[in-house]
Amino acid sequence: MEFRIYYEDTDAGGVVYHANYLGFFERGRTEYFRERGLNVAELARNGQIFPVVRLEVDYRFPAVLDDLIRVETEVLEIGKTSFTLGQQALRVFDGKLLACGKVTLVCVSPAMKAKRLPQELLQVLEG
Repeated sequence: MEFRIYYEDTDAGGVVYHANYLGFFERGRTEYFRERGLNVAELARNGQIFPVVRLEVDYRFPAVLDDLIRVETEVLEIGKTSFTLGQQALRVFDGKLLACGKVTLVCVSPAMKAKRLPQELLQVLEG
């Protein structure tokens, strides 16, 4: 997924505010599944919610206003009720690594009880 950095994404120092990478990675995860035919909103409507339970981010190089960024996502681990993805944000024009991280999500019911990953999600993750 590619997108441009806007003024609203930056802090007083003119660089992307660190917490915004969490949103960038969230969008990247959503688009990763969408590109593979899986709609996260539909899973939620069917009672399968995927909260983040662990997140690690390393910030490597600052992004600034008007940079074009690409977020890449890959599957690292698949469990019975959870999965972990690796993600990185790169500046498009030179491939510079801006931030990278790992995120673990768990499948829960609307009552917040852990449940097995749905088959359609497993097929995408194992893809």
